[in-house]
Formats: sequence, structure tokens, C-alpha cells
Amino acid sequence: MALNASTTLPYDPATVLGVFTDEGFVRHMSEHVGGTLESLTVDGDTAGAFTLTAVRTMPTDRLPDMARKFVGETLSVTQTEQWAAPTADGSREATLQMTVAGVPLSVAAVQRLTAQGGGTVVDLQGTVSSTIPFLGGKIAGAAEPMIGKALNVQATEARTWLENR
Repeated sequence: MALNASTTLPYDPATVLGVFTDEGFVRHMSEHVGGTLESLTVDGDTAGAFTLTAVRTMPTDRLPDMARKFVGETLSVTQTEQWAAPTADGSREATLQMTVAGVPLSVAAVQRLTAQGGGTVVDLQGTVSSTIPFLGGKIAGAAEPMIGKALNVQATEARTWLENR
């Protein structure tokens, strides 16, 4: 299933990236959706190219019943973001991979933080896939809008986080 989501924040890309890589913010976002941040690692200096890996435990209460039968009450989700160094205007790009332990569901995407008029366009494009016979398409289809909504929630929470700091 195709994954496309976009939103704009009134902050420069470096500020937005700073929030997206802040352990307190990542923990807040995990808890905001009822999950738990198990670990967060940043390999490299965020001023250049680096890799961020977050492992979260997430509830499955928002998944359709047929999906919960396969995955249980919680999921262990590993998200890996490989960020390129900033461009001249500060824009950033990352390849993003999400995997779910014990479930053949994955996300492969590109996230861009593009400088635009004093703000940042946050854009995510990719695919959600599942290899469960007969049900994979339905499970991926159910996950896709949740991931797109999560980007918009992340942007709203990032704005609030920055306004309160």
C-alpha cells in the first residue's frame, strides 16, 4: 500500500530535526499513542549524516479485530532512520524502515524535511507491506492510514513541544 503524508511546521529543518531526534520528544510521542519507548540510539552527529533507531512497544487496540488475532495485544516496532547530511538550505532526507517483531509487516519510506519560506515541509512517501497470505493486503491497508495520521500527530505535537520550550 502506498504511504503519502505531508505537513508543514513553522520552524527551520534543523529545529524540526532536533525535536524529532530528542529522546524526550520521542518518548512523549510513544506515550501519546499509548506505547512505550524501549530504546533510542543516535549513531553519529546529527549535524551531519547519522542513523536513529527507536524501538517501541505499541498497543494493537486500534487495529481491526482480524489483525489483532495474528499480532496480539502489543507490537514491538523498530524504526530505523538513516539521515543524510543537510543540503545548503538545511533541508534533510532520510530513508526510513519500520519492522514489527514476529509480524510480516514492514514500512519502507523516504522522509524529507524541506526548507520553505522560513518553515519546513515534512513529507513522507513510501510503502506499507505485509506478506501474510490472503490477509497481507488488508493488514497493510489498515496500517497505512494509521502511519499517515501518526505523521500529522507528530507535527502537531512537535509544534506544541517547541512552543512550550
